[in-house]
Amino acid sequence: MKFINIPILAACLCACGSSPAGNGSDAAASESAGQQTTAEWPAFNADSAYAFVEAQVAMGPRVPGTPPHIRCRDFIIDKMESYGADTVILQSDRVVAFNGDKLPMHNIIARFNTAAPRRILIAAHYDTRPWADHDAAESNHSKPIDGANDGASGVGVALELARNLAISTPDIGVDFLLTDVEDYGTSDNTPDEDSSWALGAQYFADNSPYTPADRPAYGILLDMVGGRNARFYREYFSEQGARWVNSKVWQAAKAEGITRFINDVRGAITDDHLFITQAGIPCIDIIECANPQTGAFPPTWHTLADNMESIDAATLGDVGKTLMRVIYTESRQ
Repeated sequence: MKFINIPILAACLCACGSSPAGNGSDAAASESAGQQTTAEWPAFNADSAYAFVEAQVAMGPRVPGTPPHIRCRDFIIDKMESYGADTVILQSDRVVAFNGDKLPMHNIIARFNTAAPRRILIAAHYDTRPWADHDAAESNHSKPIDGANDGASGVGVALELARNLAISTPDIGVDFLLTDVEDYGTSDNTPDEDSSWALGAQYFADNSPYTPADRPAYGILLDMVGGRNARFYREYFSEQGARWVNSKVWQAAKAEGITRFINDVRGAITDDHLFITQAGIPCIDIIECANPQTGAFPPTWHTLADNMESIDAATLGDVGKTLMRVIYTESRQ
């Protein structure tokens, strides 16, 4: 993904009234991570999500076409099948990157409770950046990254959500889209720069397995959702295309007492959610914004520092608890 630094007027939205950025310590923001706030659905296990992130990172950088990438694909499929997915669809093809590289692509779609007439989609990418091109040391710019936050964190939360669906089936259907070749784009300011990212999601948009009858009502993308001290703002394009989904998620965070979801708009991100929306599924992006003034990503982004040291189980837990509330309260509507 890439961020676009555009000026955004970000007066506080009144839909759910989260606290402004910087209020309270990170410990206070994450205080609820280990608490079970309701008996109406299973408790999201932040440590389990952390273990899923750790397992992916232990495989090595998941660069498309490498053995760790294939191991990660098979790991995700195995977990989704073991948690009782009704069906797992593998979209496989070859895509051409901005530099002419021909890359094997494998999107994974795991569908739970397919008999339910109402569905939602949870998405994340599992590939990692081939180059640490934002690393402070130029000598590292050709090295692949661990992608603990940028890649593994979203998948870790998704897998723990799926594990909970095996414990207690909600009334709605939940589909998981784990996209590939998201992070092989360029930052060279060419006219084709935006379309160089999210190649797996673009393929999904052009080859959607859904019909109007079974298409999810909306989608939520998880990207960089495990960082230490992370704060999540309502992303600009999400607000333009699916404000009602943003409001649903931020209201759920407020109901859980989670203060790291900030109810202001910051940052415009070219990411998988744009192409999922193009596929007819209004989709938002939950993504860390480290600098509210510029909308910039955290300093570990596309560097060798994006490793397990950058991951906080409390952040994963807050995102997971928010999504659990969205899923299990949606079933009553």
